[in-house]
Amino acid sequence: MNYQLITFPKKSSQFNEFRLQGRYCDAVIRVDNVEFKIHRIILCDCSSYFRSLFDCQSTKDSLDYDIDGLSPDTMRLIIEFAYTGSVTVTQDNVRELMLAANMLDVLGVVHTCSNFLCEQLSPENCIGIWQFTKVCFSSELQRNSLLYITDHFEEVVPTEEFQLLSVQELTEILGRDELNVKQESSVFEAILHWIEHKPEERQQHIVLLLPQFRMALSSMSYISTHVETNKLVKNNPDCKQIVEDAVHFIQSMRLENFPLAVRNPPARPRLPSVSLLTVIGSKDNNGFEGIAAYDVSADQWVSVVKTFDHSRGYHGTAFLDGYVYIIGGYDLVMYYSNMSRFDLKTHAWHEVSPMHYCRGYVSVTVLSGYIYAIGGYDGHTRLSSAERYEPRSNKWSRIAPMSLRRSQASCATLHDKIYICGGYDGDAVLRSAECYNPETNQWTMIASMFKRRCGVGVVAHAGFVYAIGGYDNNCPLRSAEFFNPQNNTWTSISSMETPRTHFGLEVIKGYIYAVGGHSFTHTSEAHGGERLRTEGNQL
Repeated sequence: MNYQLITFPKKSSQFNEFRLQGRYCDAVIRVDNVEFKIHRIILCDCSSYFRSLFDCQSTKDSLDYDIDGLSPDTMRLIIEFAYTGSVTVTQDNVRELMLAANMLDVLGVVHTCSNFLCEQLSPENCIGIWQFTKVCFSSELQRNSLLYITDHFEEVVPTEEFQLLSVQELTEILGRDELNVKQESSVFEAILHWIEHKPEERQQHIVLLLPQFRMALSSMSYISTHVETNKLVKNNPDCKQIVEDAVHFIQSMRLENFPLAVRNPPARPRLPSVSLLTVIGSKDNNGFEGIAAYDVSADQWVSVVKTFDHSRGYHGTAFLDGYVYIIGGYDLVMYYSNMSRFDLKTHAWHEVSPMHYCRGYVSVTVLSGYIYAIGGYDGHTRLSSAERYEPRSNKWSRIAPMSLRRSQASCATLHDKIYICGGYDGDAVLRSAECYNPETNQWTMIASMFKRRCGVGVVAHAGFVYAIGGYDNNCPLRSAEFFNPQNNTWTSISSMETPRTHFGLEVIKGYIYAVGGHSFTHTSEAHGGERLRTEGNQL
């Protein structure tokens, strides 16, 4: 399979013609006695490695540079990328090319190779690709390959690569909350399967691996019939103690409030990537506030944390890099500018940098590693202002304001742009929508929706922006429509079963999930892409 990506705007074809003709070249790169005539300024433009190389040796009489550690064919591809902005990646050359590009700091090629390998991920190769990122680092590829392993764990276990895991790597995988297993017993069986491949060498590792099996998520009958009777466990005093401690914990846990016990490793729930997190910032009708998760595979809800940092409603919520962020909000007394984040690994809340403005009824989304907070209400006026948060620097920065004031709107990201729909401007519920381009820092009005909607749910899926439910100043809505950015048009689709306002909306495995909302706090439903396709939506 060949894969070609134009990573940067195409460079001048004239310079490439000069290179191929050997005209105006001012240096030679030599790899295994194969010479490449180049223009130094072109290579400097795509790589800090070449800038340093040419700077350090700029006083040499001879401008010949020998580079080791890669083949001539790979060097040729990298030079062509420097001149043309494109590179052809294949199954045969991707690893060597990515290693060389990483060594030469040609980030465009590294990114292209990373994208190629991400698209090739399968149960049979995901472990090898993940291990490759430890030799040739790419944070994106490392994250995606590990996520693929945890997401498809039960399909990965029978593969040959699973048996090549080190005990440290297997421990890391089994210890992740995102591990996607229908039953926790699959974890114990995976441990035994890995040990059986090299029993003499690996049976000693049962003590390290057994604690990764979260026994409180399994049944007592499974523990007594499969774990306690297992030869490796019952012949190892340390393992017997681990099981006894877990059983004692399970028995005592039943006497306690279960959500308060989930911080303990034997009972901490798995939160696979195909789960939906719901943040309830103020107490619901049953007195619950905190974070709950819906496991799509198991079709069940679990409590992640039952306590909330600051009780409030009408806040914004974002998920980024393993943290759940709670932005702004209103507690019936005041509107907030502060932001808290919840660490899904440690189950701890942390206060981070506040916004420049107080914002309740705020619209929040994530784009390119930034959290955007848009519009809202500060207790006095509806806001058109917007700002974004960068986690690494822990700083908010203002961006261009919207064309209109909007609170109770909702937004989503599609094709590196932000689309915000509906809302309330203080006088009327809005039909209008607009689009933000972070490259130009500009907002542009787009076609208006068919319905006025505030408290609307907005989500992007398969190239479209969906606006669902909300309130039209008369009653809660069941209706839904989607926006096609290619032709700037809205199209109506089938309605939800339940009218909803101020609810959660998310896409999981091709389905749009609508959760909660005013007067419907404990209901949720899924709208499937297959059903939409039969109704004319081009998903």
